[in-house]
Amino acid sequence: MQQAALAFCMILLTVFAYLAMVKLYKRYSFSFLIPVLTGTTLIIIVLSLFQIPYDTYMVGGQWISSLLGPSVVALAYPLYKQRHFLRNHLLPIMGGVLVGASSGMVSVALIAKLFGLNQTLSLSLIPKSLTTPIAIEVANGVGGNASLAIVGVMIAGIFGAIIAPTIFKLLRIHSPLGRGIALGSASHAIGTSKAAEYGELAFSMSSVTMALCAIIGSVLGPIVVWVFYI
Repeated sequence: MQQAALAFCMILLTVFAYLAMVKLYKRYSFSFLIPVLTGTTLIIIVLSLFQIPYDTYMVGGQWISSLLGPSVVALAYPLYKQRHFLRNHLLPIMGGVLVGASSGMVSVALIAKLFGLNQTLSLSLIPKSLTTPIAIEVANGVGGNASLAIVGVMIAGIFGAIIAPTIFKLLRIHSPLGRGIALGSASHAIGTSKAAEYGELAFSMSSVTMALCAIIGSVLGPIVVWVFYI
């Protein structure tokens, strides 16, 4: 009973933090105030102030984490609504996804080599632009660390969502197709939530890009490791 009450409190904390930060973001709309960043920060502050261990928080947090899979599956609905557009623009979509997935992994390998990063860290960061469940499997498969991979995924997602509006403005990218592919390939689910602000088409493009990058990345990851580290 006590465990159930604790789980409920942690879930309530998470939901409250997210909803509060969504309200803040809607009011001020600065990119660095995206709810996934500010909500996480607020939860960390609360846990630190009340000296609540992470394991205690995860008693309830694990139930929210378990919804990650179904939430990804739910992205199929906007894809279905845009199926005609997807079929008519299959070539540019596939080209954009391939370039986005490959450049994301190759750039990490090159930068890691340039700065002489630890190999385990490098291998863990290669799948940074893939959605979390796939990134974990790819990192484990190529000899990386799953925990470091999750950190890389979070950083890529948050940074991409924050910097994307500025890049779009500087490069004059106004196409929902281009914006959706860019956010989906660089920033996975967090980028997809940002793409929703640009309309349903951009959201759909980001959703399909995220899914395709996960498929392509699971094949491309070992190839990149073989080229640069073996």
